[in-house]
Amino acid sequence: MEPLSMCVNTQTPLMRFNPSWAQKAPEGPTREAPLDMKLLTEDTDYEFTPGGVTRMVFPLLKRMMASHTLKDATWVSLNPVGPKSSTLSGIEFRNVLMEQERLAGYGKTKEAIWGTVHGLLPDSNSEDIFWRDDFTDYAYYNRLSAELIMNLDSEKDFDIFYVHDFQQLPMGHMLGTLKPKVFRWHIPFDQTAIPKLWEEPLSTYLNSYDMVIASSKRYLDSLKEFGYNGASRHVYPYVDPGDYSRPTRAQMDALRRRLGIARGEKVALVVARMDPIKGQDRVVRAMGITKRRCPALKLLLVGNGSFSSSAGGLKLSKGAAWRAYLQELARRLEVEDRVIFAGHLSQAELDAAYQLCSFTVLPSVQEGFGLVVIEGWIHRRAGIVSRGAGASELIREGSNGLLYDPDDVETLAEHMCRLAADRTLADRMGAAGRADSRRCYVDEGVKEESSIIMGLV
Repeated sequence: MEPLSMCVNTQTPLMRFNPSWAQKAPEGPTREAPLDMKLLTEDTDYEFTPGGVTRMVFPLLKRMMASHTLKDATWVSLNPVGPKSSTLSGIEFRNVLMEQERLAGYGKTKEAIWGTVHGLLPDSNSEDIFWRDDFTDYAYYNRLSAELIMNLDSEKDFDIFYVHDFQQLPMGHMLGTLKPKVFRWHIPFDQTAIPKLWEEPLSTYLNSYDMVIASSKRYLDSLKEFGYNGASRHVYPYVDPGDYSRPTRAQMDALRRRLGIARGEKVALVVARMDPIKGQDRVVRAMGITKRRCPALKLLLVGNGSFSSSAGGLKLSKGAAWRAYLQELARRLEVEDRVIFAGHLSQAELDAAYQLCSFTVLPSVQEGFGLVVIEGWIHRRAGIVSRGAGASELIREGSNGLLYDPDDVETLAEHMCRLAADRTLADRMGAAGRADSRRCYVDEGVKEESSIIMGLV
């Protein structure tokens, strides 16, 4: 079969731009041409957006192009701060530049959908979301995206469209084409959390796709129980192990000094954006219990807000508010000297954080998957994983990690003290996890997703 042309659509862009990018962009007629990212400096003019979707899609596209499964790829996403288009690694990125005054309504709607699916909002707060005024901004954003994609299709003649996550759910319905459309649902799917009024529009949107992919077995089962009868598959998310490296002693010492971690101290690591659904408060509360049982243990919280709450994104404030709440909680529990807020770390610093920690914790109340478990395993670190995360399906209790119910803070504290006290056990679990992490390597993901894509065209 001839190599394909594919269009990918996500809300979150691969790159977040800082204002300085404009000073380095070409002037004159070339300004309309895609900006070559080689002209910009990472961490000065732009940074890669953290998160599982971007971390997965970028290596997928690069591998599919390198294997000549794809001849070209175009990635369309929401990016209110940045150039109209750019290129990196042979991929063209097109940004949807939505008006600032309409971003607020869009943000309210997509947060209401996200919160309801995650069980954070009672049905009465969001069951009529598809009939509210704010929904017009959500639909408007999807219409802007669909129109841009259809215009690009007239130029590039795409063979297939790959749409990611709930923010883009209406896209399949809006794309006026009979070409194959694939939708990947990244967040949890529990049919019991779906309000009655949502069933008809949600079913209409889902059934507009030729294939729906879920990130865990249980969410795929729930999708079928909801009544979706179309083609569907379960594919675990994946990472490129080549993106991770073993830090030097100097890099680890520099991070220790900056964060105030002494050599030899036990560290529990949580890597997640600042958001209540990520459950950092459970780990802080567990630290309140461990201060008597294992007082030498420290907690390192890595992560800022999501694209939605960033200055380069939708500018919603929940990330900063949640961090402030966690800091006050640590103060009330008298563990503020043992809880470290690191904020955003570069990839090199994150590698150093994984290496210096004793184990990782994924405390999410609900989580579509949780790639940080795989990242920890790549660094041979044992994981304590909430049963609310899709990645819990990969945990073999006592072998490659430990499980707990997300609201059972006492058990979480016991697990933390157990791994902090038993280095041999933690190392053994980390080694087993390293072997199991291969199930979520990009090569495996590309093989599965390529099979799906090639089977549809």
